Amino acid sequence: MINHNTVAKRSAKAWAPVSAMALGVLLVSACTTTQKAPIDQTSLNCGLLGDVCGKLTPGGKDQTSLRYINPTAQWTKYNKILIEPVTFWGGDSTSVSAADQQMLVNYFSQQLKEQLGKKLQIADQAGPGVLKLTVAMTDGETATPVLRSISMIIPQAHMLSNLKYLATGTFPFVGGAQAEAKITDSASGVLLAAAVDKRIGGGSFTTGFQWQWGDAENAIDKWCELTAERLSAWTTGTAMP
Repeated sequence: MINHNTVAKRSAKAWAPVSAMALGVLLVSACTTTQKAPIDQTSLNCGLLGDVCGKLTPGGKDQTSLRYINPTAQWTKYNKILIEPVTFWGGDSTSVSAADQQMLVNYFSQQLKEQLGKKLQIADQAGPGVLKLTVAMTDGETATPVLRSISMIIPQAHMLSNLKYLATGTFPFVGGAQAEAKITDSASGVLLAAAVDKRIGGGSFTTGFQWQWGDAENAIDKWCELTAERLSAWTTGTAMP
């Protein structure tokens, strides 16, 4: 005779590790304002990077999606950085209006100067010991403000959002941004590093009431923060690329 209580206990034990893992994923994702997203190869513009795209390889968990590091680069010889104005290279197919493009690149340029200025001396011209950073946004997606708020704040809707995250790795109604960047020796023009990355909105409740470009701005904030931290570590010799 089948003991239904025993079967139920066994089923509960079997699902426990899966449930715990799913809960762990959701708890981590729910704390992030942005998350790294896969790069769609068809949307890889490479307008800024050109032939360097052929040198890009997949980055690790805490790195950009695609990256290249010049193996001969002597990072500790640099202590200043020249920041070029950020540009938008979305092409004719982009859905981002000209006004929004300008707003986003202005914000990007401002944040780069603010974050990098905390770690490195900002240079106003090329010269010895000066890195040059060139960045281009290649795409941007708006969040859907009202639906985004509902999906994050109302418990039943948030539960459905979490289920979508477990199934697809993304939350509904989020926005994001994609960008390319390269770092060169400002005097010689030698390429030192290049990267392509895409970030989308995460599951943090703090993003529930943000405006349509909030996720894109959060992605920009994260890129600027990481760029400043890593260049500081590489140029001081406390970490290797």
